[in-house]
Amino acid sequence: MDSINYNEEGVVFDIQKYSINDGPGIRTIVFLKGCPLRCIWCSNPESQRKGKELMFREILCIHCGMCIKVCKQKALDPKNPNFIDREKCVMCEECANVCPSSALEVKGKVMNVEEVINELKKDDSFYYRSNGGITLSGGETLMQPKFAKEIFKACRSRGWHTAIETEGYAPEEVVRDVIPHIDLVLLDIKANDDELHKKVTGVSNKIIKRNARIIQEIANTIIRVPTIPGINADEKEFGDIVDFVKTLPNVKELHILPYHNYGEGKYNLLGREYELSNTKKLEEDHIDKLKNIVESKGLICKVGG
Repeated sequence: MDSINYNEEGVVFDIQKYSINDGPGIRTIVFLKGCPLRCIWCSNPESQRKGKELMFREILCIHCGMCIKVCKQKALDPKNPNFIDREKCVMCEECANVCPSSALEVKGKVMNVEEVINELKKDDSFYYRSNGGITLSGGETLMQPKFAKEIFKACRSRGWHTAIETEGYAPEEVVRDVIPHIDLVLLDIKANDDELHKKVTGVSNKIIKRNARIIQEIANTIIRVPTIPGINADEKEFGDIVDFVKTLPNVKELHILPYHNYGEGKYNLLGREYELSNTKKLEEDHIDKLKNIVESKGLICKVGG
């Protein structure tokens, strides 16, 4: 077995315990910062930028003024509609450190592999009892390939099942280097039409499609489709996605992830605008139609995941 570099560092923005999604059994999800896509429905906008970010929860603010006093950049001003001038902010974290109500919170923490594993070990017994394990998510995990690879190696050395949530947007050499250390790949396909993909994510899907073919040859792969009304939930575009998946000979399962707006409130906390604020959820009968499309092509279909 390759040696493990426990000193390799990366940026983590959350560690979620006791998940029963994102892979089999009870899992811990480690969320890494940074994503090359800008999906307009993204439910974790705090994951997109690789560096640390400051979130402001106005509802928790007690207007004590302590944060304003310690901000040397004068980036905080109650007269500012967003409170934070993000062009002035240098992420010194002083304001969050003194905030007594946690209205200001820094998203993103530099951790090394040893620190991550020490946190994961706390729930070791749950992984074994439930046939669960560890999932790395994001953001896009493959934007921090060295960090992710060493975490996966360390997890496997302990007998933990490893999984990744990925969009597959990465250099081919990264895919071939990291994926062999993963037991299950949960790969998102967001659109089959390339122009549509560019419009709603900011990037072409050509690299994703290429990597999908590589990934399914290396590791057990499930395709997941975030299914968004007005974007890819019509039967034509969704059907084209399913047809592409059928060209991947080792993929037997597709998960429909119906649109939700759970992350909408985070955009305000980051001083950003959410583009899909008026988008409604898919009706159950429409989801059933999409499920039938998947099953008619001979694939196992699950709603959610």
